[in-house]
Amino acid sequence: MANYLAQFQTIKSSCDRLVIAVEDVSDLWPTVKESFEQRLPLTKACLNNKTRNPVYVDKLPAEFILTTDARLRSRFPQEQSVFWFREPYATVVLATCEDLDEFRTILKPRLKLIVQNDDREWFIVFVSKVHPSNDQATKMAKKVYTRLEVDFSSKKKERCCKLDLHGADASFWEDLDSKIVESIRSTLDRRVQFYEEEIRKLSEQRFMPVWNFCNFFILKESLAFMFEMAHLHEDSLREYDELELCYLETVNAPGKHRDFGGLESGDDQAALLNPGFKILTQIVQDDSFREFEFRQYLFACQSKLLFKLNRPLEVAARGYSFIISYSKTLAMHEKLLSFCFQEVWVITACLALINSTTSHYDGGLAPDTEKEFYRLQGDLYSLARVKFMRLAYLIGYGVEMEKSPINSASLSMLPWPKPATWPSVPPDASAEVLSKEKMFLQENHRVKHFNIHRKALPLEPSLLLREANRRRAALSIGNLSELLESHHNDGSGLDGNSRFSPSKTNASATMSRTHSVPATSEGSLSLDRPMRLSEIHVAAEHALKRTISNLDLLSSLSSLQEYEQKYMELTKGAAENYHRSWWKRHGVVLDGEIAAILFKHGNFDLAAKSYEKVCALYAGEGWQDLLADVLPNLAECQKILNDEAGYLSSCVRLLSLDNDLFLKKERQAFQSEVVRLAHSEMKHPVPLDVSSLITFSGNPGLPLELCDGDPGTLSVTIWSGFPDDITLESLSLTLSASYNVDEGAEAIESSDAHILKPGRNVITLDIPPQKPGSYVLGALTGQIGHLRFRSHGFSKGGPEDSDDFMSYEKPTRPVLKVLKPRPLVDITAAVSSALLMNELQWFGIIIKPINYSMKGAILHIDTGPGLIIEESHMIEIEDHSKAVERATYAGDSNITSSATSARVFEQVLLQSGKIELPDWASDTTTIVWFPVRAIDDRISRGASAVFPQKQNIVDGMRMIALKLEFGAFHNQIFERTIAVNFTDPFNVTTRIADKCSDGILLLQVILHSQVKATLNLYDAWLDLQAGFVHIGKGDGRPTSSFFPLVISPSSTAGILFTIRLANTRDQEDGVQTDSLLNIKYGIIGDRTVGAHTAVSVKPGNHGELLFKSALVLQRPVLDPCVAVGFLPFSCDCLRVGQLVNMRWRVERLKNIDENRAEVLYEVDANPQNWMIAGRKRGHVSLSKTQGSRIEVTVTCVPLVSGYVRPPQLGLPDVGDANISCNPAGPHLVCVLPPILSSSYCIPA
Repeated sequence: MANYLAQFQTIKSSCDRLVIAVEDVSDLWPTVKESFEQRLPLTKACLNNKTRNPVYVDKLPAEFILTTDARLRSRFPQEQSVFWFREPYATVVLATCEDLDEFRTILKPRLKLIVQNDDREWFIVFVSKVHPSNDQATKMAKKVYTRLEVDFSSKKKERCCKLDLHGADASFWEDLDSKIVESIRSTLDRRVQFYEEEIRKLSEQRFMPVWNFCNFFILKESLAFMFEMAHLHEDSLREYDELELCYLETVNAPGKHRDFGGLESGDDQAALLNPGFKILTQIVQDDSFREFEFRQYLFACQSKLLFKLNRPLEVAARGYSFIISYSKTLAMHEKLLSFCFQEVWVITACLALINSTTSHYDGGLAPDTEKEFYRLQGDLYSLARVKFMRLAYLIGYGVEMEKSPINSASLSMLPWPKPATWPSVPPDASAEVLSKEKMFLQENHRVKHFNIHRKALPLEPSLLLREANRRRAALSIGNLSELLESHHNDGSGLDGNSRFSPSKTNASATMSRTHSVPATSEGSLSLDRPMRLSEIHVAAEHALKRTISNLDLLSSLSSLQEYEQKYMELTKGAAENYHRSWWKRHGVVLDGEIAAILFKHGNFDLAAKSYEKVCALYAGEGWQDLLADVLPNLAECQKILNDEAGYLSSCVRLLSLDNDLFLKKERQAFQSEVVRLAHSEMKHPVPLDVSSLITFSGNPGLPLELCDGDPGTLSVTIWSGFPDDITLESLSLTLSASYNVDEGAEAIESSDAHILKPGRNVITLDIPPQKPGSYVLGALTGQIGHLRFRSHGFSKGGPEDSDDFMSYEKPTRPVLKVLKPRPLVDITAAVSSALLMNELQWFGIIIKPINYSMKGAILHIDTGPGLIIEESHMIEIEDHSKAVERATYAGDSNITSSATSARVFEQVLLQSGKIELPDWASDTTTIVWFPVRAIDDRISRGASAVFPQKQNIVDGMRMIALKLEFGAFHNQIFERTIAVNFTDPFNVTTRIADKCSDGILLLQVILHSQVKATLNLYDAWLDLQAGFVHIGKGDGRPTSSFFPLVISPSSTAGILFTIRLANTRDQEDGVQTDSLLNIKYGIIGDRTVGAHTAVSVKPGNHGELLFKSALVLQRPVLDPCVAVGFLPFSCDCLRVGQLVNMRWRVERLKNIDENRAEVLYEVDANPQNWMIAGRKRGHVSLSKTQGSRIEVTVTCVPLVSGYVRPPQLGLPDVGDANISCNPAGPHLVCVLPPILSSSYCIPA
């Protein structure tokens, strides 16, 4: 079967669609050919895949071929079992007949002969040529077709269909398509089953000596190709995958030795996507294929199917994995291949895969899938870039390569080529060797900005000099010191990882290379001398020219400019694809490599933009070592571009890095640049963010606590990252409320200059009053020269387990707590009872601090109407506790004076209504005494003991407004208005103790003490009103004198006067109408309790005071002038809402001499119980003659039910002593509820 390989390849190249055989029995094909071929390709064909699941093919390619065609006649039967995929998948038999006899005798036997082969799927198309107008012929054609169906169709399968040439029905073409698809499906299923059985038989024999992979390959690929022709690409791909696995199992099996391949010209160019790059017969080896070509062939077939399935992502994924694994296989056979064959093949494979997948990618994928596609593209570019750099390094371009971390990591982990023998220098290459030497000597080690010196990172896994000489044939490694001396100092070597380079380089290495001896044409390099580095590069370059067949790749290595152009192309391709994927960090890192080339060629603008991306990535990830390598380059670009703001920011970021990344003098250079720019006139000054350089935190311990409205002083720790002292012209700090993030932060400014030393600094700031809540540090702003800076970073000053350690992960610790509004002080009255009216009294207020200092507090005193303060007197301030103690022991004679001698006492003068509290009263409760006088010009009036009057406490009430300003800046204000009660010393009531038969009256005056003090009565006399006279001496003194009389607090005393009624005829007009009681008294009391001795009285004097009270004495009703009587109601009962006439009779009892005969009356009724419907007040005419009488009638309406007091009639112009009520009015009357309304009641 392996002999058919060449024929198999020929057949594959010529077959691209399914074959449908046409058996033309009646020469009808020329007539129907065009109509039939218009049905191709078949649409929506339903086929079965390998697992017998239906698959719909949108466009199934097929081809109609006559059975008499040479393409079908030339096939031999023995070939059909191998190449069965090219055989017809359906047979269409075209026949026509117009007579039943002709059908029976001619057509039917021929059809029987054609369809007797059971292996073919066939059906008959009966073509009718009869015109529809010929009825007889039409009927005959129908009979023939009916007979045809009876003879060749069955219940299981319909094998006949009819085509009318003069009017083909659309249903015929649908029937034709379905029969063709059904035949193809059946044939395909049968052939798949056949191939599977044959493949299974061969698979069972693969461990036998007779196993032949070529036979297995032909069967397997025949099946795969058949699926591909049927557009069942998934099944075809699966067959190729299984074929690859089987081949790898076979090729890796121990036993026979097979050639690997790859030794022919052009093999260095990968053929991953070109299945026809070599004929299979050329790569056959015994019973298998050479691995180098055959594995690429299989991948090319797989990629072709994946592209047909529109899956370029999978092609890229499979291709990258294949390149990685296949490069390892190439490394295993590296000694048999040409120099750097693996690197060249990988580069061409990556580029071919990139171009192919990019051209087949048309978008439309899901976002995640699209990102994965670009990620694979970036990986391919990156792999090609690394291999390309390796080739460039081998030919001497390493001196111009950027010694960046990514290049070092990629190249230092990439092993050197391992050929069997390292290539030698050609005999005529002396000029090239000298050129390489000159390039090494002219190498310019660019010193970074700020004179930063660093040892370059290595770009080689080991010394190339040693590796090359070790692999030279018949040459030992030689002396190691000689090799090291001759090795060019390009950042590689044994100390390539050292962070800081020495100040001076070893000049011996350069001098030794200068005096190297190039090879000459007479003799090649002496075998007893190792190759120098320049000779190694020249030898590698010549070897690569023999290896590389790709002219584009060869051209890119021809010069340094061509190399940089190709290098930029690969690096940009990788970076752009990484940026479009989710591996954006890889793209940013590669932007740094692009920036290095741009910087080298003077394109500083684009270089700065790329460096900014790289620095942002390194800073965000916290890779400070990498940032320290790139940031100076960015700063140099910004300085060249005169970007002052960017350059300043870069200098600050350099200072913010760890101290061990730069030398102290380098950090000082950074600071000098910052200070220089800050004090210069910048064209476009911008605020500078120094969050990573100047950090701050609150001091350890509890936060500062302030009361609401209080200012304070806050200590803040500032950590400076500058290597030297730096002066801040101004500084401000914002506080943010932790309870409300939306509320704006308030800045605390300090206009004083501050000098920050390296490390920790503690500064204090004055805080204005803040709202209640917790506050955290917000942002630190200030000014260095003309430059405004801002920092919002917290310090990490202490160990992690201390309060001084701050980080972004930990919640910010509050530095200030402003307490919610609370009482800071309380002011209450020190006097609990009433003071004397119209006398100068001490009034005290208790000032009680509540955990708050009253130092420097100012008390404002403002009195209300009727109250004055004697400003001529000193105001006394004393300790409250001492005052209470003194009052407690005041009545105890056993307590010595030393017990209360430690009295804190001070006198101050009231100025403009305010006083200042002394310092000793800042944290203690004190009493402030000030003299006040309540003024009341009214004379106290006594009352009858029978009808006592309730005193109105409001009459003696006076108000004092107090305002206390306290706090450090008098920002706290406490206001309170205190009511002070003043009263007379006595409440006087009178009563007639006895009425003698001779007209003498015993008048008892009862004195009720209204103060909480002891009252001493020294004297009392009564000035009687007209109509009353004293009995006895007539001086108005009491009957018995017990003066002085002592009245205890809240006690009662009585004084008895003997009086009689005077003759009214002797009275004159204008005499006094009230009696006046005069009392001389003294008072003994404590001012902490209430009333006390008047302030104006000096200590030691009795202090006699005079109290006067007006007494109203009413003469008895002995000779009334008018009588008022209440007349009974006109109805039996009163009801709510019913009008009632109230009637009174007024009768004159004696003649009068007055000129006026009218009497004023007034009806007094409770408005809640009665509504007056008539006049409440008016005049009525009453004759002056004795016995005259009138009736006063007023209409009223009761408002409430029950027993209520009726309205009363009064005569205001007639004294009560001249009115006699006879008969007396009722005290209460009964009022019934209203009668129920029956307006809405329904009679029974």
